Amino acid sequence: MNIVPPNGTDGFREEDLYWMQQALRLTRRAEKEGEVPVAAILVRDGELLAEGWNRPIGLHDPSAHAEIMTLRSAGEKVGNYRLPGSTLYVTLEPCMMCAGAIVHARVQRLVFAASDPRTGSAGSVFSLFDDPRLNHRVLVCGGVLAEESGEMLRQFFRGRRGRGAKRC
Repeated sequence: MNIVPPNGTDGFREEDLYWMQQALRLTRRAEKEGEVPVAAILVRDGELLAEGWNRPIGLHDPSAHAEIMTLRSAGEKVGNYRLPGSTLYVTLEPCMMCAGAIVHARVQRLVFAASDPRTGSAGSVFSLFDDPRLNHRVLVCGGVLAEESGEMLRQFFRGRRGRGAKRC
């Protein structure tokens, strides 16, 4: 496994592999619901706080990304929208919307699997977490089980194209 964190971030830790494997298992729930197979898990002090997966299609909600669903659930569980000291594990690099929510929630660390060359906001397209104008810094570690996550996404989209999905 070749993991090279983006510049200015921390490296991966042994427990990161465990939690990312759990997140990858959750992607199946999204896929069964006809959603893009992306999932997220929020952990604090070694304890699972919340989990979520993509649900924008089923909920008719463009904000129902895995990260948002997870942060909402965690906020309800702890009774606070701030989640300091937590680590968010996501199977795909967050978009700008999700990156903003992660910053606002005061998540301490973000660990993601596959990079997103179209909308990634942790260094692939945008570098939101590196912006010095923000008042909160999130430590970022990318590439943890990236190949596994990337392959799941590739298979999902191959299957979609194979069913005659039309593109604009």
